[in-house]
Amino acid sequence: MKLTHADNVEPLFSLGHILITPAAIATLHSAGFSPIDLLLRHVQGDWGELDDADRKQNDLALEARGRLLSAYTLPTMIRIWVITEADRSATTILLPREY
Repeated sequence: MKLTHADNVEPLFSLGHILITPAAIATLHSAGFSPIDLLLRHVQGDWGELDDADRKQNDLALEARGRLLSAYTLPTMIRIWVITEADRSATTILLPREY
């Protein structure tokens, strides 16, 4: 998985307070990735590996201020979720088993 972001792209929504679980920190560190890369993808509407229904739900949530979910699979084959709350007060990076 290549984690890149476009320079000078306006965020689609506010991330609020950024939180990350200890397990997610350890997982990203062992894979050699920064949480910033995931946050940049998420805030730009790159939802990662979601099915069509979840992508459509995110697109609707952008306008209706619903919860936003992104899922990214690291080269270690471990999946990381990034979730922004509906009220945009917080964004959390976590492993799916922690939800």
